[in-house]
Amino acid sequence: MYYIDPHVHMVSRTTDDYERMARMGCVAVSEPAFWAGFDRGTVDGFRDYFHQLTDFEPRRAGWSGIQHFTWLCINAKEAENIPLSREVIAMIPEYLQRPGVLGIGEIGLNKNTPNESTIFREHLDLAAKTNELVLIHTPHLQDKYKGTRMIIDMLQERNDLLPHRVCIDHVEEHTVRLALENGFWCGMTLYPTTKCTPARAADIIERYGDDRILVNSAGDWGPSNPLAVPDFIQEMKRRGHPEKKIRKIVYENPLEFFRQCHRFTWTPLELS
Repeated sequence: MYYIDPHVHMVSRTTDDYERMARMGCVAVSEPAFWAGFDRGTVDGFRDYFHQLTDFEPRRAGWSGIQHFTWLCINAKEAENIPLSREVIAMIPEYLQRPGVLGIGEIGLNKNTPNESTIFREHLDLAAKTNELVLIHTPHLQDKYKGTRMIIDMLQERNDLLPHRVCIDHVEEHTVRLALENGFWCGMTLYPTTKCTPARAADIIERYGDDRILVNSAGDWGPSNPLAVPDFIQEMKRRGHPEKKIRKIVYENPLEFFRQCHRFTWTPLELS
């Protein structure tokens, strides 16, 4: 079954991972800007990173026949540095019109601090001004519900960003309802030990349905599995769910969300 991984940090993965994903049916990835494993000290460090995301990674993905898309921001971990964050936000428009850029992300909260909230709001200002989609990072478990509630409150303060153009990622059992009932898209990240496992994600689908919901591997610096989406597919098949339903979650839903971006171009594999 063909699938799209809508949130995977391929800069932290090897070219062999692209090959393995392609063999398992991956036809496209979406890569949000994120933490480099250390806090960058200058806006030029981010400029080089955005060049990597918009130039080299699409070519590297293409070696395996995978289409590559990306998102741009300064992530919540580095948002404590407000002067640097504002320099990066001011620089982002230089890259927004590059092919494959889907919008602003992954922005959000890490420790739910005032500085993180300030920079989150300023990213939202940019997204509204440039009419971009938004991909949102929610905090880890101990801060997740509070952080998700704060994020939704800040989104609902404004009327210039429509909920169906925003995806709230890393939802779990105690936050998925918050996202869906307020009209947002949401994403479930399939980690080996934290966030959602494939089985927990299947439980959530069975409880909340398959509309406006995505599954992803994240595939970042920590313990993660770039083949987590195929594992989810197998879990859904094991439970007897029809292929049409599974395809909707892992292929059609990402396309429906991405197609709201005016730069998004897509050639179905069967037509390529």
